[in-house]
Amino acid sequence: MRVLSKFAIDCDADAAWRALHSPRVLAEVYGPLLDMQPLEAMPTRWEHGDNAAVGLSVGGLIPVGRQLISITDSEREVDGVRVRIIRDSGIPLTGPLAALDVWDHQMAVSALPDGRALWRERLVIGGAAAPALWPGLWATWQWRSARVRAIAPSWAHDPGSGPDPAPPAPQAS
Repeated sequence: MRVLSKFAIDCDADAAWRALHSPRVLAEVYGPLLDMQPLEAMPTRWEHGDNAAVGLSVGGLIPVGRQLISITDSEREVDGVRVRIIRDSGIPLTGPLAALDVWDHQMAVSALPDGRALWRERLVIGGAAAPALWPGLWATWQWRSARVRAIAPSWAHDPGSGPDPAPPAPQAS
């Protein structure tokens, strides 16, 4: 079973790619619906091959399980456009989602002609519990999509993301 999302976001593809590699941004995308707490030392930036375990809770109050995050990066060209993909092939360790046999979450970004980024996500789940869990995951992905759209404009303004903007022109008095 799959959950798919595809939409434009108000930042460039480089800023979106940096955001995809930030555990802080990942937590922000789920918040405040779900709270993610590291169960071990977390990297400050996801790198190809990184693994980490997190605990998930609803609103920081009701534990819903633990998740292993396992990151791989890839890149391909589609119709002359560079597409960068981050894949979490980790697996739910405890809680209701641990009943799934398959968890494959991919997020892709590419540049749009207008300078914004095209954001795509695909979550593939499998196992006997997948039909029962799919509606909740679909609803969570709708939340994620709304959160990504809301916070993406701030990604272009992350410190160190590029040259500082020009100072405002002096006002005539």
